[in-house]
Amino acid sequence: MNTFEQYESEVRGYCRNFPAIFSSAKGAWMTDADGRRYLDFFCGAGVLNYGHNPDRIKQALLGYLMRDGITHTLDMYSEAKERFIDQFNEVILKPRGLHYKFQFPGPTGTNAVEAALKLARKVTGREQVVGFTNAFHGMTLGALAVTGNGFKRAGAGVPLSHTASLPFDGFMGPESDTLDYFEMMLNDDGSGLDLPAAVIIETVQAEGGVNVASVAWLQRLREITARHGIVLIVDDIQVGCGRTGKFFSFEEAGIVPDIVTLSKSLSGYGLPLALVLIKPELDQWAPGEHNGTFRGHCPAFVTATAALSLWKDDQLERAVFAKQAIIEKRLAHIATIAGAEATVRGRGMIQGIEFADPSLAGKVSAACFERGLIVETAGIDDQVLKLLPSLTIEDSELKLGLDIIEDSVRALVKAEPRELRSAA
Repeated sequence: MNTFEQYESEVRGYCRNFPAIFSSAKGAWMTDADGRRYLDFFCGAGVLNYGHNPDRIKQALLGYLMRDGITHTLDMYSEAKERFIDQFNEVILKPRGLHYKFQFPGPTGTNAVEAALKLARKVTGREQVVGFTNAFHGMTLGALAVTGNGFKRAGAGVPLSHTASLPFDGFMGPESDTLDYFEMMLNDDGSGLDLPAAVIIETVQAEGGVNVASVAWLQRLREITARHGIVLIVDDIQVGCGRTGKFFSFEEAGIVPDIVTLSKSLSGYGLPLALVLIKPELDQWAPGEHNGTFRGHCPAFVTATAALSLWKDDQLERAVFAKQAIIEKRLAHIATIAGAEATVRGRGMIQGIEFADPSLAGKVSAACFERGLIVETAGIDDQVLKLLPSLTIEDSELKLGLDIIEDSVRALVKAEPRELRSAA
């Protein structure tokens, strides 16, 4: 029995699927204690959009630490925070015509979601929040209440209340617009749905199985919420920071949320950092009304500011869309190997392949790990193989990982060896 099995809680999860002790990492690669290298298509569940130990971000951090830059300030002012706010405004918000106030709620995504829900209820004076089927917003009680996964919800141990769950885009089939149902409920006093304080939405449900909301659906949702005075919260924690190509996942739809939550890749280096972007008229907090110890994590401000240099032009965005084309073409080919009922979906560099046999995704993930590739599963039955390679991965590395996925699928479905490696 090793140290982890002897002393660490049984709640641990990812280590059971990827049983290695990792010691170092660089770019798209992780190395374990025995010196074996693994290509990373997981990236810390989307935390490492820019890969492991990116040089420009690492050097900024090391320089700050070596000059004894202050590391912790709660919500007191610091140069590191000021520089991040200024750069985020100049590089991200102003070019997109966006104007938000910044709230640093605590170190993780679920902290950002809790703050967003709490503020929406305070501002509107209403209690109900609408979430969606298969959504995932975090593991604290408020975030769990708007999460769809029954297994995660059951872990709360108490009733999860003051929320309603509605069908996500496509949940009722491709021919059904689920917002028809939402609008009917809002317009009928007999529906039993109280006017919500907020709607919280992921434009791409990552943990839920790489479920993609269409542009038209998102635009209609924005119109409905605006017309009824409902706060629209976009949870961009996993699919923001360039994961779908543009910095914010909602940009393609041309909508402006009332509140946006960010975390994961925001720091650019795996350091905990969360941010709530709030329309100025909604920033009605009293001083100290919502707080948290680690909302002044200056090393994370430093790395996040350095990461913003990657967004001063459109090179990274264009690279993501180019890699998206490679992934989509190759996954479509792999789907034909797995059978007609395997489907591919995603946006940018979050892509998934869903198998008709729900157990196949987990088997493919395990087979990939044996071949030196880390790739996770998603969906209510873990039926989707979910690809989250770094945005900066080299094309050759990307194609190598896709080769490993294809080889793994072929081995499991006993298909003939492929004739054309890296057809894309």
